[in-house]
Amino acid sequence: MKLVPLEDRVIVKILEEEEKTVSGIVLPDTAKEKPQKATVIAVGPGRYVDDKLVPVDLKEGDVVVFAKYGGTEIKVDGEELLILRASDILAKVVSE
Repeated sequence: MKLVPLEDRVIVKILEEEEKTVSGIVLPDTAKEKPQKATVIAVGPGRYVDDKLVPVDLKEGDVVVFAKYGGTEIKVDGEELLILRASDILAKVVSE
């Protein structure tokens, strides 16, 4: 199944966080914080403002940081994805 986001929505795949602390302690699932980094899977065309299309400034493959409780979780073909509005995305991770 292929998902195509509408308006200014973005579909992302959440990146798993480390399961160990710096000192080597393994954290159980209940103690881990919800991850906030993800890879962009698909991007909608943007939204209209005053009859002009304002595109989303992201592309497939970008790594982003998003609001902790933003978005809607879905499962597609056994894979957990998240649908976010562009406003829920806080930053794009850029490697130097």
